[in-house]
Amino acid sequence: MSDAKRITWGKPRHPTDADRDALRQDLLAKARAVRVDGWTNHRTEWSPGQVAVVAYVLDDAEVLADLEENESTILSRYAADLFGFAGGRKDNEKGLVDTQAWFAAVRKALGTPTS
Repeated sequence: MSDAKRITWGKPRHPTDADRDALRQDLLAKARAVRVDGWTNHRTEWSPGQVAVVAYVLDDAEVLADLEENESTILSRYAADLFGFAGGRKDNEKGLVDTQAWFAAVRKALGTPTS
């Protein structure tokens, strides 16, 4: 028998509707801030991932290209934030329809046309 200890990763995270609403509110606040102030200060304040997701919501192709991001990379990564690891993987397998719907609702709340 091995003396190695078993690695425990903890309980899988299962985001709730409240978690998704908090993400939505944060994303809306950041997108509104960029609309008011522009990108200059925010690109240095926020992580590249946060900048990318805000750029995606604002449909800012220039910022996404600068970060070497696109719709596919944003949606694939964000699916796990929205639905947990297993739920995000399932959404990826079915074409990210739930993640796309979530972003469409965020864009609608922001007043940005869906693409």
